[in-house]
Amino acid sequence: MTPSQPESGAVPPPGCPAHTDQADQAEGATGTRTAEQLYGPGFAADPAATYARLRRYGSIAPVEIAPGIRASLVTGYETALEVLRSPERFSKDPRRWRALADGTVPLDSPVVPMMMYRPNALWTDGDEHTRLRGAITDSLSRVDPNALRGYVEHSADTLIDRFGPEGQADLLGDYGAILPLLVFNQLFGCPPHIGDKLVEGMSGIFDSNADSEKSNALLSEGVADLVALKRRQPRADVTSWLMAHPARLTDEEMMHQLVVLMGAGTEPQQNLICNGLRLLLSDDRFAGDLAGGSTPVEDALDEVLWTDPPMANYAIHYPLQDLELDGTLLREGEPILISLAAANTDPALASDRRGGNRAHLAWSAGPHTCPAKSPARLTAAVAVEKLLDRLPDMELAVDVGQLEWRQGPFHRALAALPVRFPPITVPVTADKPSGTGGPEAKPVPPPSDAGETPTAGAHASQARDRRPWWEPLVTWWRGQ
Repeated sequence: MTPSQPESGAVPPPGCPAHTDQADQAEGATGTRTAEQLYGPGFAADPAATYARLRRYGSIAPVEIAPGIRASLVTGYETALEVLRSPERFSKDPRRWRALADGTVPLDSPVVPMMMYRPNALWTDGDEHTRLRGAITDSLSRVDPNALRGYVEHSADTLIDRFGPEGQADLLGDYGAILPLLVFNQLFGCPPHIGDKLVEGMSGIFDSNADSEKSNALLSEGVADLVALKRRQPRADVTSWLMAHPARLTDEEMMHQLVVLMGAGTEPQQNLICNGLRLLLSDDRFAGDLAGGSTPVEDALDEVLWTDPPMANYAIHYPLQDLELDGTLLREGEPILISLAAANTDPALASDRRGGNRAHLAWSAGPHTCPAKSPARLTAAVAVEKLLDRLPDMELAVDVGQLEWRQGPFHRALAALPVRFPPITVPVTADKPSGTGGPEAKPVPPPSDAGETPTAGAHASQARDRRPWWEPLVTWWRGQ
């Protein structure tokens, strides 16, 4: 669909919220108009209110994603699809970001690590994107779903055995944030001493209050260590399969594919798990089913993917040239973010039931649709099902309105998810210490014909303080 051009001399009615005036268009979507902030406690607490205000501009609105960092945000569902499915007009390559290239955006801005160019499938176009994405999809296709389910179940049981006897837990720090990392480590053959660097670096990139340069350096060091290890000792894991792919990825390309895969498989995964649990434990539409012994997990995940997708605002694009879209002038080289959350809740869609409807944009769309959406959804569903099965009388420890959300423009992430439940008794063998300070590891099905040794050890956080969510996992990996 080609955006229509306004007739010469045509002027929208005064005060019309769906159009910009001529002065606004002269400045573009990121020019002098007042931009809503997609950061800070207000946005984190109630992003829907921000999206409602932005819709006054139409389907595209000016935003600030960090202090002094401007962008356009697409809030309309159909407009989002048009951008996502039009690689001939919109590029994914951040080297086209003029404000970053000319130094207007400082390299130490907290959003730069999430937007900077890396030679991976996320930030490339055309033939190069096809080559890199092919290596990823082919390697992920070798993961056995049944083996993946088995490992998620085992990892979930191990974590539940650790906090179950306490009768309380923070399902973010003690469960949702740890389980995806265990799955990643198993599937990618990542040993604990490397995983320590990866989790701290990746979590810092998503945390708007962290040292972004330090986090980026830690992440780079960790993936370099993993690539070097697999060059020496290839095994039956996704990292080794990527190396052996006909795309013949260089070490640098390997590192950057691993970064994007880890980013997609950890932070968004924990958000999907925890947001799904929040909904199941607080929404009356699900409470009756839970009490009756039936867990409508799939419907709850559908609802979350529609209304609170793990990555709320991302899918960044850059116009290849100045163009008009839905009455807004978009300048070449200025970033456009897709609000997956706002597009999914576009009033024009007006759907009363989202269960079973998979037309949401939580996985993006077009050439850059998430290649791991099937294993990601399976992991989340199994993680939620296992927890509700083991702790059927679990309830929130605070009112749902008291839950806090982490700040940042890109994600929709809880700061904590405290729950209480009748304490459970676990077998004595579950707490038998191993050489690394955690419970003895049980045999786990490999991702394919053979796999890496499962990660041994588990240490759930005992403190309920304001530490970063990844600290319990780092403690666990260090055997403390």
